[in-house]
Amino acid sequence: MSELAMHEMDVLRQRLAERAAAEGLIDVSYRLVDSPVGQLMLAATERGIVRVAFAAEDFDAVLGTLAQKVGVRVLHRAAPLDAAAAQLDEYFAHARTGFELSLDHRLSRGYRLQVQLALPNIGYGHTSSYKEMAALTGRPAAVRAVGTACATNPLPILVPCHRVLRSDGSLGGYLGGLDAKKVLLELEHDSLR
Repeated sequence: MSELAMHEMDVLRQRLAERAAAEGLIDVSYRLVDSPVGQLMLAATERGIVRVAFAAEDFDAVLGTLAQKVGVRVLHRAAPLDAAAAQLDEYFAHARTGFELSLDHRLSRGYRLQVQLALPNIGYGHTSSYKEMAALTGRPAAVRAVGTACATNPLPILVPCHRVLRSDGSLGGYLGGLDAKKVLLELEHDSLR
């Protein structure tokens, strides 16, 4: 296919996506962005950002899960995610320490959601332990449940589960991999110097 034909196809896809959006026919819009922790997939509903996924998670699998849990009308459409992409760029460029985005928390429930809602209380460039987060959420014995809430956080980076460490200061786990967690922690720590 020629470059001109590919461009025309892209224009047509964009027009179809905008028409579908105008007619309320999209449940989830998504786009891919590059970052220092690899390619990220951002997904949004009308309520807000519903998912941030790392390439290691398999974007097709993530889209399949979104289709099951949110709605089957999932479409690549960048425009609704422009603000999120711009804010992530600012974050990675050391120009932003927090996010001002509407978030759709429908993929989490119960105690997991409670923990995820508490994670933004950990300040930029700071860390907390799983044990401290359990105490902060009023369930001091729920250390493992805090770990599970962090491991299943559908909004990593935006909801900073990377700031939670083991009590001994070691990294613990991370949905995007330990290398991504190290990069995020170093980025924030370096910004405060």
